[in-house]
Amino acid sequence: MAKYHMSWKTRANGSAKQNHDDGKALLAAFGKWQAPSDQSWIQFLSSLDGQGGFAVIETDNAAGLLAEVSKFTTWNEFAIVPVVDIVEGVTLAAAGADFRESV
Repeated sequence: MAKYHMSWKTRANGSAKQNHDDGKALLAAFGKWQAPSDQSWIQFLSSLDGQGGFAVIETDNAAGLLAEVSKFTTWNEFAIVPVVDIVEGVTLAAAGADFRESV
């Protein structure tokens, strides 16, 4: 199962009143949302500045992540990056260093 790091930032491009109303609409939409059964949301975090958040998600359905993000792109900007656990990442980085030293 692949793992992804997702971050988002709330769009705040309007007037104070419009941003307020957009925030209320976002909260209403999010209140109706449920994570799909083929996605495991390991961590789902809000940033302390109130401007966005982060999630770590496991799934074999990358297109399903797009389907979920598309529900909220009116209000949020998203970035989704495939990731691996640190032990695996360090092991792969060490193998890359070994290769470079061999040439």
